[in-house]
Amino acid sequence: MNICKGIVCSIFLTLILLFIFSIILTYTNIDESTIPVVIIMATVISILVGSSISTIKIKKNGIVNGGIIGFIYILTIYLVSSIVQTGFALNMYSIVMIMLSIVAGMIGGIVGVNIKK
Repeated sequence: MNICKGIVCSIFLTLILLFIFSIILTYTNIDESTIPVVIIMATVISILVGSSISTIKIKKNGIVNGGIIGFIYILTIYLVSSIVQTGFALNMYSIVMIMLSIVAGMIGGIVGVNIKK
């Protein structure tokens, strides 16, 4: 249940961060070449927060639970992308995102387990 909570928090936070960025991109002169970097940052931040939140109550196996959260999060995003987008394919960018998501989840899991309540 805590893993589901972490995934939902991560996806919700990603949506909020990307919505804010889209508003900034629309009303400022920020170059569109920043989009991939911002997507990576929003994803990593969201997974860190989601995995930290979900492992606060568990207090053990933070690295494993966080890694699972990162993996399921990115798997969910890629499954939705493959359904919505025609011509979707895995490439080097996708592999980097998968690896970063798992590592971010592991780090967030470690942080969450060590937060004292």
